[in-house]
Amino acid sequence: MTNILLLGAGTIGRMIALLLTRSGDYKVRVADTDAEALSRLHKKLGVETMVVDAADATQLATAMSGMNAVISALTFSLNPSVASAALAAGISYFDLTEDVETTIAVRELAGRAKPGQIFMPQCGLAPGFVGIVANHLARRFESLDSLFLRVGALPEFPTNSLKYNLTWSTDGLINEYCNPCDVIHQGKREDVWPLEGLEHLSIDGVEYEAFSTSGGLGTLCETYQGQVRELNYKTVRYIGHRDRMLFLLDELRLRERRELLKEILENALPRTLQDVVIIFCTATGMRDGQRVQLWDARKVYHQQNGDEVWSAIQITTAAGICAVVDMHVNGQLPNTGFVRQEQVEFPTFLANRFGKNYVGPGTKSDVER
Repeated sequence: MTNILLLGAGTIGRMIALLLTRSGDYKVRVADTDAEALSRLHKKLGVETMVVDAADATQLATAMSGMNAVISALTFSLNPSVASAALAAGISYFDLTEDVETTIAVRELAGRAKPGQIFMPQCGLAPGFVGIVANHLARRFESLDSLFLRVGALPEFPTNSLKYNLTWSTDGLINEYCNPCDVIHQGKREDVWPLEGLEHLSIDGVEYEAFSTSGGLGTLCETYQGQVRELNYKTVRYIGHRDRMLFLLDELRLRERRELLKEILENALPRTLQDVVIIFCTATGMRDGQRVQLWDARKVYHQQNGDEVWSAIQITTAAGICAVVDMHVNGQLPNTGFVRQEQVEFPTFLANRFGKNYVGPGTKSDVER
């Protein structure tokens, strides 16, 4: 039995706890500041719970006692403190962050990891699974020209003018929409503004738009610098969403007042469990003496399980981090230090009991597994 400390009893944390507990191979201790959320989770899953303030190093050290690994499903700002506590406790660390500065801080700590201790940030959907797919596509070529990643978590039935519902962390969403975006353009690594590079695409007959957002590439730009001409990540939304967000961020200048923007979004936009996650990756390059394009497209929908509805973003995010934790426990990842998503073998991920959540009728690909 592997002992896991899970920090965060929110939407994604609950799903992580459910997947790991129901596998039968993990004993999960869930920690949060919300005693009521912990009580509900204990009643539902029987997991051990602790009220813990993740900003308090002493409380973190106590929570990590006897654990083999920690999963942070907290807001990105708390992750450096959690990673530092994990280093001191000698346990492995996993998180879901899309924040670039947070990942840099975690990577620096990973340089002091003990044998068998890994630090693996960015383990959700994007960054996370999408980087595993992209790396698998890129490795199918003798020489790579372009690598494009498109991901969106959308309401299945949009009803407002933004054509959007909150499906995950509002802090993470604002971060993606406001921070610079790492890309490789014409062979050079550079930053571009978020919400730029607008394009339209059609998937299964539905029209979408996509635009640059921050953090989705993880460490791919570093990995493929000098090997690819074009590499970028864009978020997929229903057509019209981007122009309305530009009005809020630039004309109303809410980019400069992120707490106010968060308050407005959380007050105005309802949350939904009826969502769909879209993943569309393409790679172009030379293969067998010809210039070819390979692609991988997936749609993951929300699921009804008894009286529960699991949202698609819950499923994909929780499955992503549970799969790499499972692979670490089973010796299928590098065993010490900083681990990138590109170091995860795609076929092994999809064969994993948690990774299988990414395989279904919405999967279409011309890449051999």
